[in-house]
Amino acid sequence: MSKDGDDALIIDWNDGTRRRYLWTDLRKNCPCAGCNEERQQPPDPFRLLKPNELVPLKPAKIEPVGYYAYRITWSDGHDAGLFTLENLHSLGVLIPK
Repeated sequence: MSKDGDDALIIDWNDGTRRRYLWTDLRKNCPCAGCNEERQQPPDPFRLLKPNELVPLKPAKIEPVGYYAYRITWSDGHDAGLFTLENLHSLGVLIPK
């Protein structure tokens, strides 16, 4: 696992693949119940954004959870989603080694 600039992560998987993950894509695909519920709702065109919602989100911390997942703590404090290894693998864009 290594950073790729300020906006992405690269993981070399045991299956021999290398995948790139944009932070924005990972946050949009947060697997927690709250984010899943929010994705099911139609967007409110009249919702006013708070100042902290205008700042690009970055991971503050990434930590393993057992041998099956990673928890990402985001710069806004959100940390409820556990990215299982299977889910994380499927979200990445395959890049050549």
